[in-house]
Amino acid sequence: MESTVKTFTLTRRDDGIALLTMDVPGETMNTLKAEFVPEMTDLLAQVRGDSSIKGLVIISGKKDSFVAGADIAMLDACDTSQKASDLSIAGHKVFGELEKLEIPVVAAIHGACLGGGLELALACDKRVCTDDSKTVLGLPEVQLGLLPGSGGTQRLPRLIGIAKALDMMLTGKQLRPKQALKLGLVDDMVPQTILLDAAIELLKSGKKRRKRQPGIMELLLEHSHFGRNIIFDQALKQVERKTQGNYPAPAKIIDCVRIGADEGMAAGLATESRYFGELVMTPESAALRSIFFATTQMKKETGAAGAQPRPLKKAVVLGGGLMGGGIASVTISKAKLPVRVKDISEKGLSNALSYAYKLLNNGVKRRYISAAQRDKQMALMSTTTVYNGVHDADIVVEAVFEDLTLKHQMVQDIERECRENTVFASNTSSLPIAQIAAVASRPENVIGLHYFSPVEKMPLVEVIAHDKTAPETIATTVAFARKQGKTPIVVKDGAGFYVNRILALYMNEAAQLLLGGLSVETLDSALVKFGFPVGPMTLLDEVGIDVGAKIGPILEKELGERFRAPAAFAKLLADDRKGRKNSKGFYVYGKRKSKKKQVDASVYKVLGITPGVASENSRLAERCVVQMLNEAVRCLEEGIISSARDGDIGAIFGIGFPPFLGGPFHYIDTMGAAKLVEILQEYQYRFGERFAPCERLKTMAAEGQKFFN
Repeated sequence: MESTVKTFTLTRRDDGIALLTMDVPGETMNTLKAEFVPEMTDLLAQVRGDSSIKGLVIISGKKDSFVAGADIAMLDACDTSQKASDLSIAGHKVFGELEKLEIPVVAAIHGACLGGGLELALACDKRVCTDDSKTVLGLPEVQLGLLPGSGGTQRLPRLIGIAKALDMMLTGKQLRPKQALKLGLVDDMVPQTILLDAAIELLKSGKKRRKRQPGIMELLLEHSHFGRNIIFDQALKQVERKTQGNYPAPAKIIDCVRIGADEGMAAGLATESRYFGELVMTPESAALRSIFFATTQMKKETGAAGAQPRPLKKAVVLGGGLMGGGIASVTISKAKLPVRVKDISEKGLSNALSYAYKLLNNGVKRRYISAAQRDKQMALMSTTTVYNGVHDADIVVEAVFEDLTLKHQMVQDIERECRENTVFASNTSSLPIAQIAAVASRPENVIGLHYFSPVEKMPLVEVIAHDKTAPETIATTVAFARKQGKTPIVVKDGAGFYVNRILALYMNEAAQLLLGGLSVETLDSALVKFGFPVGPMTLLDEVGIDVGAKIGPILEKELGERFRAPAAFAKLLADDRKGRKNSKGFYVYGKRKSKKKQVDASVYKVLGITPGVASENSRLAERCVVQMLNEAVRCLEEGIISSARDGDIGAIFGIGFPPFLGGPFHYIDTMGAAKLVEILQEYQYRFGERFAPCERLKTMAAEGQKFFN
């Protein structure tokens, strides 16, 4: 006997077990929508009224998705906090009805079980998941400026403990199956082929919700009002230190858990729905949701209108250094493609292999992957000191030194050794791609593919097309980057491309402030408070002072005097200060007495300055950031980037522009173009022409225009 509705199917088996299958029509993944509530309510009433049903399994009809979360688009339709709260209350009601069923209920999880999907699973008595790499569990709402709104702030702490639940919700981390099992988030982990059988077996065991056995520290801290307050106070301090007060959601998550623990679940749910509604209406959540929608839309684009990528079956990486090793590593671990690394020395090849092995082995230690999976992926990587085994490469990524003559040789070597349609992608951070392609007999295959360091962590790549790059080459390169787990933006060829260009002016202005007598700590602190992950001097140490010094003259030559770098770079390099790479920069490296990073005070003598307190302390961040904003608009004006959307994603994923502001272009819309022009003109009057607002900004200010509707 079977009862079917639009999204859910209730199937009754002869043994008294019923299956509730979710399969959203026309979608590759299941997401929860408000209109599903009546369907679920009706089906749960059927289950409740049918005495022949002895147990219920909730399972997905999708191939690789349990429930990937709620449909974020429905939040944008809310124009008041009460309407958003009502969505949360509706979720509470239907999951509450599920939880109150007198029969045992098991969630059978394969694929993404995130957000509202995990909240659905938490309302069940037990959970069993597959051991597949596609299976992940988490409550990532904080990454959208929100909190779990369907009971997650109440049920998760009761299942795994307050401290562990806060860690999951405040970070938005996604757990692998082994981690979820160890944490007690799921009751069993099995191969996908026996998922349903295992879920039914759990039901037939006759037990309802498993009683968790807390550890000694949890008993001491979480089972007393005084102990819980210690946890909440420490969590709040960590949140404030990490967010600098720029993100409202984490503090509200902590408060929801606190009220639920102290006053009971009903009070906790009421607080959760109220806070959920408030957070949906915040500008921070709106900005973070805009990033989500932008990246989702970009995944559907090839990067070149009308062009489709060619098949990708094998890659070659030229150069076994830090960048080459990182590129090869993400190719075997994320793209799952065979990669052949070519270097002139066995040492370089050995470094690339050890780099990749170390990263994969870290995954084994953290239980993300098994040792067998590590070895299988390492087997995809091979090496050579000559051009053997490269002829069938679909794409070659060049990661050699920033030397034009050397890169010319690489282009000619690949054209000689590989197929006619092999893509040659140069990982250059400063040299124009057209110059690299100048010696190519097939320039249509030559493209830029600019990774950021460290490759395995930085999500952005810039795909740089010169005038002769073929659309199919662009599409193939974009597809390759996506396979590596990257977010690619297609940019026009030109010095600095987009990210380094807007970063250069920001860094130059920070250097100007430093030379004006500002301390390194004050400068870095001001930009971290603004919302950047690290301050500019810390960033320069990490990237390499020598790298910054090399890019500066190229940008000045190509783009004009506003890119002239302060004399500070020359003085620092003369003192052999390259940053972290040689443990000599703005900060002290190596053994330190304190965990807190310390400034190397001797740097002030090298620069010939005496650090003091700046007279414009409150405007330090503004002075650096407006340079970045102005240049971002100029890049759009010149066609370096094709849209404001790409500019926002590039800045956020490439250099850590504060996500809660939505990116440079969203931020300009928030403050208003007229206000930005006013600020720039004030600085232009005081400090010179490097602050002159670009023409597009002035036009937008005069006409009251915005980048986004």
